[in-house]
Amino acid sequence: MKVERIRRVRTRHSLAALLTGAVLVLVTACGGSDGGDDDDGGKGGKGGAGPQGGGEQKVSQAVVEITPKDGAEAVGTQGALKVTADKGKLVSVKVADEKGTEVEGEISKSGAVWQPAGHLRTQTKYTVHAVAQDSDGLEAVKDASFTTVVPENSFIGYFTPEDGSTVGVGMPVSINFNQPIANTAEVEEAIEVTADPGVEIDGHWFGNQRLDFRPEEYWAPGTEVTLSLRLDGVEGADGVYGQQHKDVSFEIGRSQVSTVDADSKKMKVERNGKVIKTIPVTTGAPSTPTWNGKMVISEQFEVTRMDGETVGFGGEYDIKDVPHAQRLSTSGTFIHGNYWAGQATFGSANASHGCIGLYDARGGGDRSTPGSWFFRNSLIGDVVEVKNAKDEVIAPDNGLNGWNMSWEEWTAAQ
Repeated sequence: MKVERIRRVRTRHSLAALLTGAVLVLVTACGGSDGGDDDDGGKGGKGGAGPQGGGEQKVSQAVVEITPKDGAEAVGTQGALKVTADKGKLVSVKVADEKGTEVEGEISKSGAVWQPAGHLRTQTKYTVHAVAQDSDGLEAVKDASFTTVVPENSFIGYFTPEDGSTVGVGMPVSINFNQPIANTAEVEEAIEVTADPGVEIDGHWFGNQRLDFRPEEYWAPGTEVTLSLRLDGVEGADGVYGQQHKDVSFEIGRSQVSTVDADSKKMKVERNGKVIKTIPVTTGAPSTPTWNGKMVISEQFEVTRMDGETVGFGGEYDIKDVPHAQRLSTSGTFIHGNYWAGQATFGSANASHGCIGLYDARGGGDRSTPGSWFFRNSLIGDVVEVKNAKDEVIAPDNGLNGWNMSWEEWTAAQ
């Protein structure tokens, strides 16, 4: 019995010694010192940032501010968002909508300010995550979210040509807005037209509701053109915001430019630099001459009605089945088939009310006629140029006819 008791006592003593040793190991590890050999007298590692140093955790001196404030609503889309840093420099700013789409922006060289590169979109929730560093490299982080304005009034732009279309070399990009635009510079900045292969493209305003884009010369055949509308969030006028955010692309086909000589009453059709057909025509009579100048085909109708009442000619004509009509101006100039004038008229007399007439068959079913051939071989965006007519040069905004302006006029400040 004595022997057994002694064994129990020894066991307890051994356990106590083991526990004591473990505590000593833990104390040594947490102290960060192996007996006071460090320069700081064993009070922790250099820097002392947090519990490891045995002192208080250091806090960044940088201060991040986000405008608008967290939770703000009905925030404006332009000029309202800004992130700043004081007593430090911004190193990262991320602004994104609920879909994760990031807002482009740039931190200033000084690191003091971040601002978006463009405008924000309307009725959208954005989150902001900003990081700044002080002179010691310690980071300060701030987050916020806000929601942009829900507009009561809006505008859109109706554009031509259509997405995916193939058009002639004279086709401009033309945008007609459904509301008057007061902030034309801001709206134009939110629209980009690019081309492949690249070429300089510039916009020109006709009044305050129409904006056209074109290069200096006609497009090169085969060019791919893209229209990027980033109007959502642009304040076009006081309290009137854009809605569109989309891309539209179209292709330039072969080059076709047709020249109508009102004196000789003939039209030469030139394709890719080569005359492929000469067609006898009739142009405007002396009392109702055809415009001079470069005109772009903007619409095509296999058969249409032409009523003089709609273009200021009273009841002088009302033809319900004009074949192969292609619009050249907003005011009613067409190049079209004509079956009601005798075939001998074409190439010998100018007898129209300002249109360019080509001999055709009623109903347009005869493919052998000049009217049918020209219609079938034309694209929207092809150019018809009239010379030697007895009228003035057509106004550049009367149809898609901005080519009648020099590049200097087109690009002049407005």
